[in-house]
Amino acid sequence: MDHLSFKTTHVNKANAQKSWVIVDASVAPLGRVCSQIANILRGKHKPSFTPNSDCGDNVIVLNADNLRVTGKKMTEKVYITHSGYPGGQKRRTVREQMNRDSRRVIEHAVKGMLQGNKLGSAQYRNLYVYAGMEHPHEAQQPVAIELKNL
Repeated sequence: MDHLSFKTTHVNKANAQKSWVIVDASVAPLGRVCSQIANILRGKHKPSFTPNSDCGDNVIVLNADNLRVTGKKMTEKVYITHSGYPGGQKRRTVREQMNRDSRRVIEHAVKGMLQGNKLGSAQYRNLYVYAGMEHPHEAQQPVAIELKNL
């Protein structure tokens, strides 16, 4: 038996097999959808997962307007931002954020589930969130997947 045939291959930017995936955000609550999206962005669903490289897929998220949250999160979960100036703290509930821009709710949740370094920033740039069913990525031939299949 040739022992050299069992070499471990490490995925890097040059040989990563990246594809395009479409996810519908209205099928499950916010946390369940976003945790699956974060796993796809990291590439943890692939057998060639390498933790120190960007080997995940590009993810297109549709129906951000129809996002579901459970419990009292619409009124009690608060997003806090600060402008850097004295008195520059702003608070916004999930309901206010959904009325303003529903895409930011998904982006904020997914970004919090990725790594906090350059690799996480690179993986976050592979996320595309849209409020409705239309998206401009038909040329990439994305494949629609159901989250329960992962």
